[in-house]
Amino acid sequence: MAEPQNPGGVSKALNAAWIRPFLFLIFIVVAWDVTIRLFRIPPYQIPAPADVVAVLWQDWPELARQAWPTTYATICGFLLSAAFGIPVAMLIAGSKTVESYVYPLLVFSQSVPKIAIAPLFVVWFGFGIVPKVISAFLLGFFPVVVSAVQGFKSVDPDMVDLARAMQGSRFHVFCAVNLPHAMPAIFSGLKVSVTLAVVGAVVGEFVGSNSGIGYVLQRSIGTFDLPTMFAALVILALIGVVLFWIVDRIERLVVPWHVSQRENIIFAA
Repeated sequence: MAEPQNPGGVSKALNAAWIRPFLFLIFIVVAWDVTIRLFRIPPYQIPAPADVVAVLWQDWPELARQAWPTTYATICGFLLSAAFGIPVAMLIAGSKTVESYVYPLLVFSQSVPKIAIAPLFVVWFGFGIVPKVISAFLLGFFPVVVSAVQGFKSVDPDMVDLARAMQGSRFHVFCAVNLPHAMPAIFSGLKVSVTLAVVGAVVGEFVGSNSGIGYVLQRSIGTFDLPTMFAALVILALIGVVLFWIVDRIERLVVPWHVSQRENIIFAA
C-alpha cells in the first residue's frame, strides 16, 4: 500500500527563507531571456543570460581571484566604519555640544560625491589597498552613525533613572541599559553599511587599481565585453548578499530578545 503524501513537508520547504528569493531570481532570469528574444536586443547592448552563465563557468577561477581584493577592502572598510561610527554616535547622543558641532558636518560630508575625492586617496596613498579601504569606510561610516545615534537617543529616560537609583555607575548603566537598547538600531545601520562598503571598494578600484572586481568592470567596459561585465556585477551582488547575511546572523546571536527576532522565530515555526 502506497504511503500517504506529506503536503506539510512540501509546504515547509516552500516557506524556507531561501526558496522564495531563489524562485524570484529564476523568474527574473527567464524574463530577461524572453525580453531579449522577443525584442531582439543585440548582444552589444544586453547579453543573454546564457552568455553570462558561460563566463561565470569558464572564468570562475579568475573572477574568484579578482573578488578577493574587493572583499578584503570591503571588510576592512566596514570594520573601520563600525569601530569609529559607534563611538562617534555615542558622543553625539551623549552631548548636545558635540552634536551641534559634529552632526551637521557629517550630514554635509554626504553631499560630496565619493567618486570625486577618490583620486585624492590615490595621490596620497598610492595604488595599494589603502584607497579602497578608505572609500569603503567613507560610504559605510554615515549609516552606522545615524542609526546608532537614533538608537542611543531612543532609550527610555525612566529606565536610565531607575538604573542610576540602584547605585549603578555611568559605565554599568550604559552597558546594562543604553547599549542593549540601541543594539537593534546599530545593527540596522551595520546592514546598510556593509552593502555600501562594497560600493565604496569598487569606487576605489575604479579610480586606480590593477586588481579587483572594479578593475574587471572597468576593463570589460573599455572592451565592450558585456558578458564579463554582467558576470562581475553578479559577483559583486554575491559579495554584498553574503556579507549582509553574516551581519544578520551576528545580530540574531547578539540580540535574540528583540521583537524582530522573536517574530522571525514565530514565522519560522
